[in-house]
Amino acid sequence: MFLGLDLGTSAAKAILIRADGAVAGVGSAAYPISQPHDRWSEQNPLDWWAGAINATRAACAGVEPDAVLAIGLTGQMHGLVLVDAEGLRHAGTHAVAPVRPAMLWNDQRTDAECATIERTLGGRAACVRATGNAALPGFTLPKMLWVRGHEPETWAKAERVFLPKDYLRLVMTAETATDVGDAAGMLLIDPATRGWADAVLSAFDIDRRSLPTLRESGSITGDLTVWASGQLGLKRSTPVIAGSGDNQTAAVGAGVVAPGTGVLSLGTSGVLYIHTDAPRLDLGSPPGRLHVFPAADGVRGTRGGWCSTACMLSAGGALAWAAGVLAPNVAIDDLLREAAVAPAGCDGLLFLPHLTGERCPYADPTARGAWVGLTSRHTRGHLVRAVLEGVALTNAMNLDLMRGAGVGLDSLRVVGGGARSPLWLAIHAAAMNTSLTCLASDEGPALGAAMLAGVGVGAWDTVREAAAACVRTTDTIEPDQALVTMYGEQREKLSRVYHALHADSTTHTR
Repeated sequence: MFLGLDLGTSAAKAILIRADGAVAGVGSAAYPISQPHDRWSEQNPLDWWAGAINATRAACAGVEPDAVLAIGLTGQMHGLVLVDAEGLRHAGTHAVAPVRPAMLWNDQRTDAECATIERTLGGRAACVRATGNAALPGFTLPKMLWVRGHEPETWAKAERVFLPKDYLRLVMTAETATDVGDAAGMLLIDPATRGWADAVLSAFDIDRRSLPTLRESGSITGDLTVWASGQLGLKRSTPVIAGSGDNQTAAVGAGVVAPGTGVLSLGTSGVLYIHTDAPRLDLGSPPGRLHVFPAADGVRGTRGGWCSTACMLSAGGALAWAAGVLAPNVAIDDLLREAAVAPAGCDGLLFLPHLTGERCPYADPTARGAWVGLTSRHTRGHLVRAVLEGVALTNAMNLDLMRGAGVGLDSLRVVGGGARSPLWLAIHAAAMNTSLTCLASDEGPALGAAMLAGVGVGAWDTVREAAAACVRTTDTIEPDQALVTMYGEQREKLSRVYHALHADSTTHTR
């Protein structure tokens, strides 16, 4: 059996699978988030380790330690964990205390540092060429510069920089390694070489020796130490596989491991992920709305592919908000039945889903949501359906952006809570003019990490073989061609409405 360990933002999740992909055990353990100041988001990595222990022991309860052949790691991306020399010396024998709380992916304090990065590199387009991505507050390099500028004594103590899942690797194996996909989320990977971006490191005076060793996702990065194996209840020297960030391993768990395949995640946010054969940089206007990372299908000695991702911030979150304000005491399924009665196009009613600012297709933190075109004829069902359509149309815009960047799409799978709504799937299929395939199970990033664990120790030769063995699909929803043209017109209207409402605001383009 193979263990996948997912270090999420709110909890650690462990999943144990057999060689046919069947789930043998699941465990989770929550931990708190600290927000000591406005726009700050931090966690104590010691809480992560405690969560990893509890989740692993729950998933492996009743299983002989010898049965677990390998561990794959995944988790929240872009975080910053700083460890000093003493912590490195104790790695593998103690729970390593970092020199400060970890700064998380959703920490937003680094606007000034992002502006400095892009200015130093010659502008946003130059930053995209150098790193594959624009400088956003969520990424790791801006956090590094913030600590160096605001907490110089802390920065001086730090010996090594780690991403969240790789802090767990350090504690488990005493090794300092990461995978190329997660590392790209640091804003420090050169898309031309798939290695550390030396020009960027030099521009910001970052010593390469402070960074982990780069590996492909299916590579062995070390073995459990005697102490760590005792803490987790696993066999001594169990191999620990590189894994990747949660978006990449979620794609592996969905079987999206070949160029032209994609997955749409309809969770709180909406994430469109498409596997590509090469880095397809977003140099549009403005550049960098799409994220470009190495995919998690590489193994030792063989480089993997790439991926393009687009994230809209309020997908399922927009539906949850609308349900809460329109009908807090009505079941969501009842509201969806009302929405199904409303006609496609909602009799001219449009909804902008930008309730918490937006990342894509508009890099605009000032973007706001709105129902536009209300009349006395519109019912609650119209309002809810307009939300479903607004999210779908925005995801369709993001697909248009990807195609404009040279990203091809042959097939699209769908996961997340929104995938349980046949109505929403049908709307997405027509709005995006593509078929959507559902999965038999949606275990998320932890499943992908467990599959990578199997690849790392040779249970499967490639990640594609692992996907063929472990991932099962169910229904496929085809686009209603009678609605495709209408939704195309709606998409253009929604874009015009956004620009009209935000004509006086400054788009976040730097």
